[in-house]
Parts: sequence; structure tokens; C-alpha cells
Amino acid sequence: MKALAGHIPVPVMRALCTDPEVIGTTFYVMDYLEGRIFRDAALPGLTPIERSAIYDDLNATLAKLHAVDFEAVGLGDFGRPGNYFERQVARWTRQYRDAESEPIPAMEALIAELPGRIPADQSVSIAHGDFRLENVMFHPTEPRLIAVLDWELSTIGHPLADIGYNAFLWRSHSLSWGSLDGVDFSASGIPTEEDYVAAYCRRTGRAKIEDWAFYMSFGIFRLASISQGVYRRVLAGTAATEGRDAVNGTPALAEQALAILHS
Repeated sequence: MKALAGHIPVPVMRALCTDPEVIGTTFYVMDYLEGRIFRDAALPGLTPIERSAIYDDLNATLAKLHAVDFEAVGLGDFGRPGNYFERQVARWTRQYRDAESEPIPAMEALIAELPGRIPADQSVSIAHGDFRLENVMFHPTEPRLIAVLDWELSTIGHPLADIGYNAFLWRSHSLSWGSLDGVDFSASGIPTEEDYVAAYCRRTGRAKIEDWAFYMSFGIFRLASISQGVYRRVLAGTAATEGRDAVNGTPALAEQALAILHS
């Protein structure tokens, strides 16, 4: 975040402490920001003009992030450039295997098929890793983005992984993660998936995104792997929900990802 100051909206970073003896773990201190975090992607209570501006600034900020020269801002060692999807598919496959609790045919199909579907595009940029409406903050009264937060999954990666994951919002059915189910795009001011992706392409100088199904499918596959890990922790009693109440969201996500990959 300190390196990105002046390039995209981030909080001012004040101090980093790597001595675990101070409070028991590494920690950092950043400025407090007064603003709004929108948990409901449909943005109830706002006007169509405000909704349009919020989604447009979300889109513009992602494009700005991907335009940052990571070498120039001192983030050249923030990750390994190139072969991002090869490494990511392998990583999330391992994560899934480590948390596997039952046979999920759609996950097996994705694990088998995704490596062979990786596009030739080897673009490299900073990748936020979890870029979505709930992970940014907007001005208290204006439809203006003032901070990108939640950088835990960030690395030097592939920009199209970010936009694919970001655009899953239009296909998500999970209110807890974010969903636009039931939104009237013609009246709400919220863009369609097609319009949102087209705006990103204009801002980043792309005519279009080839292999869009792969980028979307990969993002959902990653979410499915994460979901499996959460489910396994619930079963083990190390998550908030007790095992008897556990519902595994991985099969539905995997089936959705596979259907998109085959579309």
C-alpha cells in the first residue's frame, strides 16, 4: 500500500513492525479513513447516477492498478512474473486436495481441464487477488473511491485474473460474497457485465478479452477451493459454525465454473 500511494487510492501507511514480541505478531499501522463500504452490491438507497459512478470508479481503479509499473514503485520482488495461471491452478489444486472431504466430480474435471485451457496472453501486472466492491471504501457522501483494502492475496500476477474475478459479481448467487441477482440494469444505473468489462478494456487499451470463459472459470475455481478449505475447518470445529450445520458451497461453485469453461 505504501508503494502504491499516489497511483491508486490507499490509506497512508505509518509504521510496520516485524518484531512478534511487541503484540504477538507482525503488524502495521495505517491512517483511519472515514467512508462507506457497500456490503450490498445492488446499492439500495442510492440514485442511478450514484450507482453508475460507484461502479465506474471501481472499474477505473482496477485499470489504474494494472497500469502501475511495479518495478518503478519498488515492487519488483513482490512475486514471480510470468506463468501466473500455471502456478495458480497448481496452488489452488493443492489447497483443495489438502481440504478435500468428499468426491466432487466438477472439481476433478476443472483440475484436469484448466491447465490445458490457459490462454497464451502472458500479461504481467500487480494483481490485487480479491478485488470487489466489498473490499474498497468510498467517500462518506460522494460516489468516489477513497481506498482499496484487503491486499492479503496480492502479488505480481496477471491483470485478467483480477477482472475475471471482479466480474464474477454478475454471476454470483451468494449474497454474503456479493450478488446482482434481480437487478434491473436498464434502470438501476449499474452496468451489465458486458458493459463493465468493455469499460475495463477501453481503459487498458484492449480491443477485447479473448478466452473470457477461462478467466471467469478460473476465478470461480479458486473460490471453490477456498470454500472447501472453509468447509473443512467448519467440520473440524475450528470455524464459527459447528460441523452439523455445515453446508459445502464447493460443488455448486465447481459446477458453475465448469459450465462456463464449456460455454
